[in-house]
Amino acid sequence: MNQQAFEAGKAAYRRGDVNGAIEALQQAKLPGEVAGSVDHLMGNCLMKLGRYDEAATAYGDALRDTSYGNTGALACNRGRALLAANRPQEAIASLTMATKDPSYPTPYKVQIALGNAYLKVGNARDAGVAFRNAAIDETNPDPSHALRSLGSCFMQMGRSVDAVEAYRTALDFSTPQADQNAIYADLGLAYVSANRMNEAVDAFNHATADGTYRLSVEANLAYEAARRASSHINAARPSETDQFLAAAGYGSDIDPLDPLGESGQFIPSPEDTGFFSINEKDLVEQEKRERSKSLGHRLLKFFLFLLVIAAILGAACGYGYYSGYGWPTQENVTKDFFKSGGTDQDLLSANLTASQKNEIINVVPASSTNVKVTGVDRAMATTKVYCTAALSAGGEQAYEVGLSRSGFGWKIDSIEVDYPSQDGEDPVLSNSSSESPVTATPTNTETPAADAAQNAAEPGAEQPSEEGTPSEEGTQEQSEESDDGAVNYDEGTASEE
Repeated sequence: MNQQAFEAGKAAYRRGDVNGAIEALQQAKLPGEVAGSVDHLMGNCLMKLGRYDEAATAYGDALRDTSYGNTGALACNRGRALLAANRPQEAIASLTMATKDPSYPTPYKVQIALGNAYLKVGNARDAGVAFRNAAIDETNPDPSHALRSLGSCFMQMGRSVDAVEAYRTALDFSTPQADQNAIYADLGLAYVSANRMNEAVDAFNHATADGTYRLSVEANLAYEAARRASSHINAARPSETDQFLAAAGYGSDIDPLDPLGESGQFIPSPEDTGFFSINEKDLVEQEKRERSKSLGHRLLKFFLFLLVIAAILGAACGYGYYSGYGWPTQENVTKDFFKSGGTDQDLLSANLTASQKNEIINVVPASSTNVKVTGVDRAMATTKVYCTAALSAGGEQAYEVGLSRSGFGWKIDSIEVDYPSQDGEDPVLSNSSSESPVTATPTNTETPAADAAQNAAEPGAEQPSEEGTPSEEGTQEQSEESDDGAVNYDEGTASEE
């Protein structure tokens, strides 16, 4: 980029010499060179000369320079140039891109141009959305212009009541008399469309009061129609206010608050109290207070609703806690501990000593992926879980797991092997070194009396021996072999410990 030529172009632009600025800027860069600052200023110069198509091209070239930035300003200017060149669809695309630049300092300008572009293509709804966004933009120094355009969109959509509110709000923000007269004229048209003729006449009177504003043909026709309708309405019957007062008893010699005249005096005259001297500003303030009060009531109801929901959830959680529920559940804690082979010591109670933890770990198989919970005894503070675990060597082993409350969840306090008894007697444990389930050898449950009765019933039967049956001897020998009282598991499990 030729910096000297660029500086000369900027100086000429500041002096108002637009043609001189263009000549200098044409020499500031080579053909095909990307220079966002040069193209940006070139676009501004072409816009001043009314060469909108060329200006749009210049702004597009500037957007190609990603290092230059200013995406929002360039896209907005390009959209305006395209709109002025009667290319509204392309303008909408460019202006929409400008709205996505959060660094653009004056987004209301983009919204106003976008609204005008939508109106060009007959999309009054999206145009209204754009004008509303421009009106509520805090950087907009004159929201009345956007509000007036918003009212026009409402009129095109047949929403005359909303148009009335938009024009009335625009009057609150407008200051120059010329703008107010034009807004009053638009307000009169909206009142006529809403069939509020008396208010329409009042709005048109405000618009023409100082004689500086001339109504359009459409507004003049509406003004005359509103005056005729208002005169006919007022001549045919009393106003709505007079009808209301007459129905309440005012305007007669009878005081509606004292129809029998027992008090001896009528209520004070409205002229004396100044009751009807309230102006429009007071009415607006009163309406704002009522809206604020209504909003406060809605917020209070919403807060009470949340409070009730919180109370219900709290009660449900309290009931679940009292009934022995928690998270993670007892079943999940038990299954996770067995699946880890006892290595996940975070699931053990913090109150256990190191030796107690080791005892629990030694009871758990090295690995068991199939753990079934067969029962749970729930209580608020402690719980018993009954489960079975599949062993790697085959078979299953039953366990009784004790858990205690830890916050809202559970921790393991103890694990015991559950040996089911047979025929009411304690089982005899086999001294096996494998992980196969511990089995019990059933003893002979027949008594000597039963043997004697059987022998007596069978002639020639031998009498039972005093030393006991062979099954009893086997049981005694097996009991002697298991006298050490230890339940033996395979050495692999011990080495993993």
